[in-house]
Amino acid sequence: MELIVRGRNIEITEAIEAYARKRIARLERFLPTISQAELELAQENTRSRDQRQIAQLTLRMTPGLLLRAEERHADLLAAIDLVVDKMERRIERFKGRREGRARAGAEETASTAIGETEEGGRIVKIKRFEVTAMTPEEAIEQMELLGHDFFIFYNPETASINVVYRRRDGHYGLIQPELA
Repeated sequence: MELIVRGRNIEITEAIEAYARKRIARLERFLPTISQAELELAQENTRSRDQRQIAQLTLRMTPGLLLRAEERHADLLAAIDLVVDKMERRIERFKGRREGRARAGAEETASTAIGETEEGGRIVKIKRFEVTAMTPEEAIEQMELLGHDFFIFYNPETASINVVYRRRDGHYGLIQPELA
């Protein structure tokens, strides 16, 4: 498993990186298909001191799936511990849902761009991601694993890009666009 440790508004020392490597290496025992782990550590100036240190962990697995978790704490090492513990729970839930079945997911990469729209607002961020073919049920599972409220995917049954989303009533919705 390849581990990438990045810092935003914080300097990553060798001690912090070694601690993170030791904690994240345990995850490979739970899920050996992890190809890459990316830990982003950040410090934000918030009113609440116990929420200033942020640890976000993203795991990329060989069939193209992503698992992501984020935790905040006053202490950076405690935030790393919390995010690894949260990821362990997500892995257990993932394994329970996916036992014996291979799936595909979406990989997100982000880039920024600045442009003007017709309404006068600015486009400040553009997200690009690879879309893999999956059923709406698989897309719902991937959305839950990422902790998102919606998920965009390619539906081979309709040969189009679809969106699943979580409704306020606890159920899910499916958007299937049609050309006008």
